[in-house]
Amino acid sequence: MLLQRIQHTFCRHIPQLCALCELPLTAWEHHWCTSCLNCFQPTPRCTRCGLSMPFPTNRCGTCLQSPPLWNALYCLGDYAYPLAPMIHQIKYGRQFWHIPPLATLLAQVIPAPAPLLLPVPLHWRRYLYRGFNQSEVLAHHLSQALAVTYQTKLLQRIRSTPPQEGLHKHEREQNLRRAFMLRERPSTKHVAIVDDVVTTGSTISQLCQLLLEVGVEYIDIYCLCRTPEYHNQ
Repeated sequence: MLLQRIQHTFCRHIPQLCALCELPLTAWEHHWCTSCLNCFQPTPRCTRCGLSMPFPTNRCGTCLQSPPLWNALYCLGDYAYPLAPMIHQIKYGRQFWHIPPLATLLAQVIPAPAPLLLPVPLHWRRYLYRGFNQSEVLAHHLSQALAVTYQTKLLQRIRSTPPQEGLHKHEREQNLRRAFMLRERPSTKHVAIVDDVVTTGSTISQLCQLLLEVGVEYIDIYCLCRTPEYHNQ
């Protein structure tokens, strides 16, 4: 007990550092300093696919001609600095303290949240190896920020597949065929799929198909990062 009190007192007097620039934070700053927080300012994006646009518009030409299975995608930014290194620290460095403030920022760009959040599932072997599912952790904190519920067992990954990194769009689609199942029908017609990064959209398209087949009418995608289009080829 005495040791805990000493540690608590000691930690209170250590200045908190910005997670990006590592400069001391002021009393009213949290996780990032005001200057670094500006790195997360929203940029024009297609509201359907989430890809960045050169100018403000509702939907890109591709989504007007051939829209994806989901209805809207909300993210914090492209898979680039400062988000990319934080995602890497979360997945491979277990630095989970990045997730709550990122979830808070993401909640601020979602105008009408879905009442049910569904994290992208991991195969049990991958989960056992890694020890956690970053999409589940994000869904947990995002559900608190949005005051909605989330379920981790409704979607299930039933086939172990090679990692998606480095695969082209067609290869990703082939890699994910029959990789998921829906264990039961969602209790609402409006749901959101939660993932850390959306690249080509192959994974979430597979999940959307399962949800649409059982009567879900509106599907949002909530993610931290959207990979720029030139990486999706």
